Amino acid sequence: MRTILLNPGPVTLSPRVREAMLGPDLCHREPEFAALQDKIRRQLLEIHALDPARWAAILLTGSGTAAVEAMVSSLVPLDGRLLVIENGVYGERISNIARRHGIAAERVEHPWLARLDLPRIKAVLQNSGPFSHVAVVHHETTSGRLNDLQELADVCAAHGAGLLLDAVSSFGAEEIDFSGWPLTAMAATANKCLHGVPGTAFVIAQRDALATATEACRTVYLDLQAYLRNQDQQGTPFTQSVQTFYALSAALDELEEEGGWKARRECYRSRMSRVRQHLLTLGISPLLGEGESSCVLNAFHLPEGLDYPALHDELKARGFIIYAGQSTLARQIFRISTMGDLSETDLDRLCAAFDAIIHKGQASH
Repeated sequence: MRTILLNPGPVTLSPRVREAMLGPDLCHREPEFAALQDKIRRQLLEIHALDPARWAAILLTGSGTAAVEAMVSSLVPLDGRLLVIENGVYGERISNIARRHGIAAERVEHPWLARLDLPRIKAVLQNSGPFSHVAVVHHETTSGRLNDLQELADVCAAHGAGLLLDAVSSFGAEEIDFSGWPLTAMAATANKCLHGVPGTAFVIAQRDALATATEACRTVYLDLQAYLRNQDQQGTPFTQSVQTFYALSAALDELEEEGGWKARRECYRSRMSRVRQHLLTLGISPLLGEGESSCVLNAFHLPEGLDYPALHDELKARGFIIYAGQSTLARQIFRISTMGDLSETDLDRLCAAFDAIIHKGQASH
């Protein structure tokens, strides 16, 4: 019995991606590595048909947070101001990143379960501006909420603020409007919707924005401008994680063969709808409405009489890893993601596992 990861990354790998990591030992200064890096950068742009003359995909060795920190620290000018929209842990993390780097920033805080308060955000942009950039999380996995960004994008455009998007848990499965939103850059990672492994992250940024923010670089290792210069010349400023590059390359091949991000979104929606409906029949209610949650992850109230450690351990014994709520939500919810190499048989088995756990609990009472 294989263990299925239902946490929001890392994911259950396909055999092809796992086997790709057994590729030959490779020095990151050799032409074979340069060809691999070029292929991945090209494929990342092709996911949303982006013009490589305008956009650049920049690869980093690190987690999704490394990509977010690189984006914020490399693109907000020294004299710029950042408005951070928070409605979960990861929005709050962006504020922490800005604070650590001494970036002038203001926060618009929301309760973790709240939608974006557009009138309040608009008022801050009008009354406390100007802001060079607005930073927001697309899919806030704290609650599973997919933030509606169209109105926010319109407000940013009206106030001349570029959008810095944390798309760590959405890129590859949710819509990102590169042509319609005033995106300066977005940050993401290999080990979520792309079905790669942890270790490679990336930023997709406007080349013009990178060219005009050269004085903004606040770090050595996360300097996007240095990575771009080197990668455009088929180099890399630091040692990259070669085996995770192999895995990402194979994962991007699979995504393309399966029909791209739209097909993956429909796959996730189908899987999550099945899980969601089955849990409802067992009296397990979702935290957010179906239209509010991402296709990638949904949060659910804990079943009556079961705390998270008990539910986690019961499911783990049956071959499934779920995810806890964070902070104040830890005693209230659990989270399920349907990313990765899941089959219909796996979903059958998951539903049967919940049946057994809930019926066991009812019998004990």
